[in-house]
Amino acid sequence: QVPLVESGGGLVQAGGSLRLSCSASGRTFSTYTMGWFRQAPGKEREFVGGVSWSGRSTAYGDSVKGRFTISRDNAKNTLYLQMNSLKPEDTAVYYCAARLGDLGRTRYDYRYWGQGTEVTVSS
Repeated sequence: QVPLVESGGGLVQAGGSLRLSCSASGRTFSTYTMGWFRQAPGKEREFVGGVSWSGRSTAYGDSVKGRFTISRDNAKNTLYLQMNSLKPEDTAVYYCAARLGDLGRTRYDYRYWGQGTEVTVSS
């Protein structure tokens, strides 16, 4: 089990920035590949980005490339998502997720999930 808790969501104007955090319990955080996903009402859960256990490899969904940055601090058991140049279409519930193994890009690749934090971008 990898209990995950997201924070940092909220309401922001278009063009603004937010940083999401995902805190993990336990001593094995550094062994997990981590990912961020998002789900807007009526839509499928979408891959936002992922980072390898070491932090050296990252991957992003096409819709956020160049605007979002994923990072991790294994000493603090925390995953981050820096979101810049936010757009109304970024409005969604954002989830962090964990898996053992290589970077995955689908929700089915990840075993452990947080409860989500809501992000609303106003126009």
